Amino acid sequence: MAVDVSQLRSLEPSETVAPADASRWRRRVGIRTLAVTTRQLAVMVGAGLPIVHGLHLLAEQTESRALRWTLRDLAQRLAAGSTLAQAVEIHSDVFPPLYASLVGAGELAGVLDAVLHRLAAHLEQSARLRRTVLGALAYPACVVAAAFAVSGVLLVWVVPVFAGVFASFGAELPAPTRIVVELSASLRAHALLLATAVLVGTAALIFAGTTPAGRKLRDRWVLRIPVLGDLLAKAAVARAIRTLGTLVASGVAILDALDVAARTAGNGVIADAFSGARTSLARGRSLSEPLGESRTIPPMVRQMVAAGEATGTLDVMLARVADLYDDEVHTAASNLLALLEPMLMLFLGVVVGGLVISMYLPIFRLGAVLG
Repeated sequence: MAVDVSQLRSLEPSETVAPADASRWRRRVGIRTLAVTTRQLAVMVGAGLPIVHGLHLLAEQTESRALRWTLRDLAQRLAAGSTLAQAVEIHSDVFPPLYASLVGAGELAGVLDAVLHRLAAHLEQSARLRRTVLGALAYPACVVAAAFAVSGVLLVWVVPVFAGVFASFGAELPAPTRIVVELSASLRAHALLLATAVLVGTAALIFAGTTPAGRKLRDRWVLRIPVLGDLLAKAAVARAIRTLGTLVASGVAILDALDVAARTAGNGVIADAFSGARTSLARGRSLSEPLGESRTIPPMVRQMVAAGEATGTLDVMLARVADLYDDEVHTAASNLLALLEPMLMLFLGVVVGGLVISMYLPIFRLGAVLG
């Protein structure tokens, strides 16, 4: 039976417990830590242990101070008459959007332990997907940052020393050396201006990312990046589809599930596709039709969803699609690293190697210069 999330709000008690120090330990909790805690809570609930007692036990053993404070606050709210879903919804900075929906569905259906196990599996899959994407992005980012750092050190501190030595020779320098020396002088002369421009540009990008239009423009631009855009698009689709499948399998109403899936996609363009599907579904259309009309949703997703709707196994089909796209994300990440590795080596050779060689060219001609 589908559970309407709006039913949960009708169960809200007249009073709730105000956090004793709501801002003291307000921090984000890692997905893996949250998955382990959810799995442990599921085992306790399945064994018949009262939820309040289980939350206190988990709070005592966790190493995360933010999670410890949150679990204790959840226990206080439950002791005061709140439902677990209502208490979880208050801590949106710790729990992802689907958490309260799934917990609420489990409470109303009387299968909280099963739902918590399903939720823990979902969080574990999300953590693996996140590690895959971050692993694919971390290596090139570190290499490029190191290249710019080494180049900056050479241009600001090393090249001027060489330039002074070369000037004492009184001979004409090779063209590459002159270019590097002039670049170094320009960088040192306008260092404050360049630093200000970088800070202002970074602040402008961060500010733009806080607005809906700016986030949508950023997400659309990111998806157009060769190779990387395909990886991020598949990761967003996999995340949204898995969330949708998990919610539907747990009995959450499809419209509410689509709303939560859109909020967990992690990309505004993909989120708009699921939000549009929700609007179309509310007007009486099937789920597969609006998903098929979106350019950001692969055709295979539409076909699998259509098959699930026709056979009444939508949750199973969504889980299969999510697993398939998880595998594709892993493959795309491996391909990205294989493609970027030689390109990054070439980049390092051209940037750093070029600077070093340009400084040693006059030394190679030292005999001619001294003569």
